[in-house]
Amino acid sequence: MISSDYLEIEKLFNQGGIRSVLLVCGNSFRKQELYKRLCDTVKSSGIQLTEFSDFQPNPQYESVIKGADIFQREKCDFIIAAGGGSAMDVAKCIKLFYNMNKDESCLEQKITDNKVPILAIPTTAGTGSEATCFAVIYYKGNKQSVEHASCVPQYVFLDASLLDTLPEYQRKATMLDAFCHAVESYWSVNSTDRSKEYAAKAICEILKYQKQYLDNEKAGNEGMLKAANLAGCAINITRTTAAHAMCYKLTGLYGLAHGHAAAYCLAVLWPYMAEHTERCIDSRGEAYLNKMFEELAGVMGCVTVKGAVEKYQALLERLSLPVPKLRNEEELDILKKSVNPDRLKNNPVPLTEKILENLYRQILQ
Repeated sequence: MISSDYLEIEKLFNQGGIRSVLLVCGNSFRKQELYKRLCDTVKSSGIQLTEFSDFQPNPQYESVIKGADIFQREKCDFIIAAGGGSAMDVAKCIKLFYNMNKDESCLEQKITDNKVPILAIPTTAGTGSEATCFAVIYYKGNKQSVEHASCVPQYVFLDASLLDTLPEYQRKATMLDAFCHAVESYWSVNSTDRSKEYAAKAICEILKYQKQYLDNEKAGNEGMLKAANLAGCAINITRTTAAHAMCYKLTGLYGLAHGHAAAYCLAVLWPYMAEHTERCIDSRGEAYLNKMFEELAGVMGCVTVKGAVEKYQALLERLSLPVPKLRNEEELDILKKSVNPDRLKNNPVPLTEKILENLYRQILQ
């Protein structure tokens, strides 16, 4: 269920069958009017409500275990995830880990399906996490990807008013994250007609509503929320590709938001791939890949592939986001060796360490 009508939430909690809810949210959500309304709705329905906010951006494994212990102790049977990608990731992992043996690493145990529902309320328009079966947490300083079909939220509430207080930088970065999701999904070796339809709609909506969204207008916020959700639906089918694989270490080394880092990776990756389709590893072949890039250009409203790349690069330039600078060659070595090779398998054009080094050098000028 995807809805922007709060009456649907009231109906959900009033229908019976839910005894105890765990609300996973960041502290910023508590400042929203929706927070009080949501708490009042749950409590007035005779449902126990427990809150969990003991986590940070780029959430740690230990935080998830704390939340899972609370979920189990309070005998919760429903999760509300309200916030950005971190809140969603924590909520998903709580659902997957709560019934595991926590004396051992939950990351090494087999995930078994469970019927605990999640209501996702995104407070940013970017991650699309409310539509995916993926979560990212950190264990001993290393990023861990968690994936299971059962952690796709069953209920999604899209409230554009939650974006009203979004800081300008976060507004830009999350929009770019959604855009990268859509473009990467479109060219992924795992793409399908359905995923490309989701991705194309997301790209068109982002381009249509970008100005109104950046100006914090209601129509723009509504449009961008829907676009981010569509992009999430697309990557839920295909997964992300090289731009996301390249961006994670950039965020840590240079203090960039995730979407900011991914956007600069996409800006150098797109033209490189379009110029090297002869190296295609997509089973559908080079002719398909060239046709796909032409289709993607059409989705962007451009006649040529070069025009689409330039349109994207111009959009990125208009946002005036700071460009990180390479401080030493050691950083370049760290970056090129940090890229997850599994993510690169989804990329239709292969990337060696030498190619990655050259791409990172272009980003860092």
